[in-house]
Amino acid sequence: MRIVRFLDSDGCERFGLDRGDGTAACVDASVYDLPGRAPRAGAIGRVCTVLPPVAPTNIFCIGLNYMAHARESGIEPDPYPTVFMKPTTAAIGPGEPIRLPKCSMAEPQVDYECELAVVIGKACRDVPAGQALDCVLGYTCANDVSARDWQRHGGGGQWVRGKSFDTFCPLGPVLVTADEIPDPQALRLTTRLNGELMQEGTTADMIFPVAELIAFLSRDTTLRPGTVILTGTPPGVGFARKPPVFCQAGDRVEVEVENIGVLANPVMP
Repeated sequence: MRIVRFLDSDGCERFGLDRGDGTAACVDASVYDLPGRAPRAGAIGRVCTVLPPVAPTNIFCIGLNYMAHARESGIEPDPYPTVFMKPTTAAIGPGEPIRLPKCSMAEPQVDYECELAVVIGKACRDVPAGQALDCVLGYTCANDVSARDWQRHGGGGQWVRGKSFDTFCPLGPVLVTADEIPDPQALRLTTRLNGELMQEGTTADMIFPVAELIAFLSRDTTLRPGTVILTGTPPGVGFARKPPVFCQAGDRVEVEVENIGVLANPVMP
């Protein structure tokens, strides 16, 4: 199923089955109740504003999880995943603007990172890797927007500050349920900046696959329904280019994940 979370013409928040024409068949259940049963579709609703596919309860992020990206960054992968978090206030939906932070140290150094996002569907703790995908509600596209100046120099060695500003976690356009993506390690990802291809890779290049990430993050830690996991980015990020390429006001960033769709956001001051 391709599930969209949206505001209808009355301003009411709804979940629906995306019809691909600006409308959705509203469903009779919480999004967390849908997998494993056929939803009963109700009225056709007009999709006036597309929201992030879920309202995240937590946002975990994995850094340097693609071998090619680790190489372009000049960093040897660690034996454990590199984990940081974003606040839930960073989440925005398709079409919403990515805002350049006014508190930048000089010129903003805002970068794009296309990622596969995993949405947890049922609470799990200490789940083995072999059972981890059973806990997944579905998948969506994510852009791990990063202020490189703050990431490098303003976080005391931590990445969270540079990745936590409002609008720095676009998600969408839809949630594709896990039954439609049986192998999350076989998906192509791309980023286009103003129509120019900047990033391209495949989830097969992940150092730590999705199931291993869920198992690792759930050790002695409850992952609640609605937990979003950003799983890392392939090569081609702006800071690694010569010269570097950063997002400017007026740009348009498009993140695409195979079998999910295109997440597009403008960049604004």
